[in-house]
Amino acid sequence: MTGSGGMPGSDGKTGFQRASREGGLFALRAGWVGGGSMGVTDHKEAAARQVQSLRAAVLTVSDTRTEASDASGAAIRDLVTRAGHQVVHYRILKDEPLAVRAEVARLAGEEAADFIVTTGGTGISPRDQTIEAVRPLFQKELEGFGDLFRMLSFQEVGSAALLSRATAGTVGRCLVFCLPGSEAAVRLALEKLVLPEIRHLIAQLRKA
Repeated sequence: MTGSGGMPGSDGKTGFQRASREGGLFALRAGWVGGGSMGVTDHKEAAARQVQSLRAAVLTVSDTRTEASDASGAAIRDLVTRAGHQVVHYRILKDEPLAVRAEVARLAGEEAADFIVTTGGTGISPRDQTIEAVRPLFQKELEGFGDLFRMLSFQEVGSAALLSRATAGTVGRCLVFCLPGSEAAVRLALEKLVLPEIRHLIAQLRKA
């Protein structure tokens, strides 16, 4: 039985709740959210025409990893390259907030890369300090990135997803993504979120 107005239906939602959700989804697909008459697909297609190959920097934050044992850093570089972009910088940094912040600030300030991906240091142990190091640099934080990543992670690892503080934001004309240290996590983030949207995000960031 379908609910009407404020009466719940068989799905437990009122007619008002269903109409609001469906209207919101329709508005998003139609391009009404965020202004303009272009839909999401139109925006992404336009971005793909404007933005071609991008430059990426990869930073692994770890006290113990070496280049030989850095499976997450290798996975990021492989995925970025296979998506048609160029990895212009790769470095392993200790879990030292000032060093991590300085490296991200340098890369963004010199516009040496269009986007930076860090891996490691996003959990809650005392040495996990990547978020504290990078977040003060953000001009705009993309809260939705962390929300979506944790939603996807929940489907893979269940309630353990809440331990991740993964986030993203803009630093000047550069996008920065702070990902967990596991290879599975970086593959999930790159394949499902970062790479499908990176051209669109950069096109938006470069607007005058």
